[in-house]
Amino acid sequence: MTAPTEFVTRFAPSPTGRLHLGHAYSALLAYRRAEHEGGRFILRIEDIDRSRSRPEFDAGILEDLAWLGLAWEAPVRRQSAHMGDFRAALDRLEADGLLYPCFCTRREIADEIAASGNAPHGPDGARYPGICRRLSADEREERMASGAAYALRLDMARAVAAGGASLTWRDERAGDITADPESFGDVVLARKDTPTSYHLAVTVDDALQGVTHVIRGEDLFHATHIHVLLQALLGVAMPVYHHHALIYDESGRRFAKRDRSATLAACREAGMTPAEVTAKLGL
Repeated sequence: MTAPTEFVTRFAPSPTGRLHLGHAYSALLAYRRAEHEGGRFILRIEDIDRSRSRPEFDAGILEDLAWLGLAWEAPVRRQSAHMGDFRAALDRLEADGLLYPCFCTRREIADEIAASGNAPHGPDGARYPGICRRLSADEREERMASGAAYALRLDMARAVAAGGASLTWRDERAGDITADPESFGDVVLARKDTPTSYHLAVTVDDALQGVTHVIRGEDLFHATHIHVLLQALLGVAMPVYHHHALIYDESGRRFAKRDRSATLAACREAGMTPAEVTAKLGL
């Protein structure tokens, strides 16, 4: 008889601002679920955006979560310290012929889309029109050798043919979902100077950390179509997903890092207790 799988979930914020009430809701939901299941709760810092990540925000995340009463395993995994793991995943995808360099600027992509008149759209808007997918191997090598900036895109048609046909994933709120990564087109998985993107990093880290249940906001529901495809291509386990409803303020706006009055730091300064924050969130 197979032993039951240990329940492992995580909270994975980016240190690009102070945590707000929406973050608190997601973190508390994951933490309490881990407690209920007798499982593990992991904190991960997703700091691959080097231009916006700040040490003071990293420290603020730890301060805010501790104030809420959360505890997590040590050491905390910070993505910026594990670029080699993402590079290894890229190398595997590249060896399978699933990546190609894209040298297009945003303006060039926008002009191509505008010229097409009726560009296909996906959850993120108009899909990349495949300009650089049509380059020959010699053209790609020549441009890379010249030092030109580029992104590495997933050749979606090849990727789906290699591992994405008839993929399904489980969401605890929405049920069984048929994956549709093709609706995103050829997504960017890395750039010349940064060997990862959100999609690749979260897939690799969840696998390496043994995450069995991903609990996160429903704004990331559609991204899961890409993540389950990458899991299939990299040969790693697929977690169960739970995309919770988002939290909004009194005016109906979603909480964001720019809303300083809604940060946990501001709540503390206003004299609120962790219990009052929890009650405000309906937990």
